[in-house]
Amino acid sequence: MKLIAKFALPILIVAILYLLISGNMLSPSPFVIAMQILAVALSIWARRSFQAGQFSVDAEPKEGPLLSSGPYAFIRHPMYTAALLLIWSSIFGHLSISTVIIGLVVTSAVSIRVVSEEQVLHAHFPDYAEYSRKTKRIIPFII
Repeated sequence: MKLIAKFALPILIVAILYLLISGNMLSPSPFVIAMQILAVALSIWARRSFQAGQFSVDAEPKEGPLLSSGPYAFIRHPMYTAALLLIWSSIFGHLSISTVIIGLVVTSAVSIRVVSEEQVLHAHFPDYAEYSRKTKRIIPFII
């Protein structure tokens, strides 16, 4: 599990690059375009919510308070939400067995990464348990 969690980001990047290179990322569908714009906007909003020097791509949190503002007030992992939204909207724009397999692999890797990362966050932030009771992991108000 820890090995998969470590490689979740490279798996995600390879999947996005594959979808882009294979012509399965962009779509003329207004729905797909809207979801992809939403994914990029959420990613930017989440990244900009961090204070200078606090952001890290590793699961190890930096010093400072638990981030619970911006999109983090609604979901604990908005950057993963954005990545999954980008991937799955692209897949639904170009539905095939290969794109669905890519989506399932990415979703599995991200899910394992989320569980692993939450263990670290629970250990690092005493108020993470309360925060996690008030916010959803990936989809606001649902999951």
